[in-house]
Amino acid sequence: MDQLKRMAVFAEVVEHGSMSAAARTLGTTTSAVSQQLRELERSMGVTLLHRSSRKLQLTEAGQRFFSGCATMLAAARSAEQQLAQLRDAPVGELRVASPVGFARHLGPALAPLLSANPGLSLHLQVDDALIDLVDARIDLAVRFGRLPDSSWVAQRLAELELAVCASPAYLARRGVPTLPADLAHHEWLRVDARPGLAALELTGPQGVVERLRPATRVTSNNQLSLQQLCEAGIGLAVLALQDIEASLVSGALVPLLPEWRLAPLPMYVVTPRRDTQPAKVRHAIAAVQAYLQGLRSGPSARAAWRPPAAPMASGSIAA
Repeated sequence: MDQLKRMAVFAEVVEHGSMSAAARTLGTTTSAVSQQLRELERSMGVTLLHRSSRKLQLTEAGQRFFSGCATMLAAARSAEQQLAQLRDAPVGELRVASPVGFARHLGPALAPLLSANPGLSLHLQVDDALIDLVDARIDLAVRFGRLPDSSWVAQRLAELELAVCASPAYLARRGVPTLPADLAHHEWLRVDARPGLAALELTGPQGVVERLRPATRVTSNNQLSLQQLCEAGIGLAVLALQDIEASLVSGALVPLLPEWRLAPLPMYVVTPRRDTQPAKVRHAIAAVQAYLQGLRSGPSARAAWRPPAAPMASGSIAA
C-alpha cells in the first residue's frame, strides 16, 4: 500500500510540474513529497526524475513508469467520483424486498423517484416469506409486525389500522357479530407466518380489553389471498384498512365491531447496518414515507355497518 501511495505522489508531481505544487494539492509538505519520491526510486532501483533548482525532468524509465502511474491515479479518481455519486445521487440498482400485500404500493411510491433519476434502476423482490436479505443483496426491505432479531437497522415508517372484516354474503349467512365474544363462533381466515398473531386483542369503550383465540379455517402466508377469500364469503379476516379501501367503498367488504379496535400493525423499513446509507436508499425511504403520508382510508372505513335486509336478529348465527 505504501508503494501505491508513492506511485500516486510521483504521478501528481509529474502532472503539476513541481514538488511544491504537488504538495499543495496533496495537503502535505514539499519535503514529505521529496522523501516519498526518494523511497520510490530506492525501491524500484532506478532514477525517475532529474532534479535541478529550476525544474524536474523525467528520465526514460520515469517516462515509461509515469504512464502506468497516471492510469492508476485516474482509475482511483474515477472510483472516488463513482462513490461520491452513489453517496450524493440516487444511481445504480436499488433492490427492494416487500411482502406481496404491500408490493402494489411500491410502484406508485417509487415511480417519481425513478422518473427523476434516469441513472437509477429497480429490482423488486416480492415474497411473503422472510428471505435472506444478505443473500438476495437487498438494499431495503419493507416489514410488518414484530421483527426477528437481526443485525439490520429497522426504521418505523407507519402504523396500519386493522379491522375485522367480512363480506355481506357471509354476514347474511352467518350473522353479524356485535361483541368480541361473538367472533369465536365464526369461520376465520388467518395469517400463519407472523409470530404474535395467534391471539386477537380488541380494545373497546372505556379501555376494556377482550382477548380471544378463534379457531381458524384457512391459514396463509399471503395477506392478499386472505382478502380475496374474505370477499368470497369464506370467513372473517383481520385486514389493513389502507389495503382494502376500494373494497370498503364498493361494499365488497364490511368492517365489523366499529366500537372495538385492534392494535395497529407497525410497518418498518429495514436496511443493512452502515455508517452512511447510499443516496439511492435514503431517497427511496423518503419516497415511501411521502407516499404513505398520502394513504388515507376513506371516511366510510370505520362507519358502523348495518346488516342486510334479511330477517335476522342482530348477532345471530345462521344454521
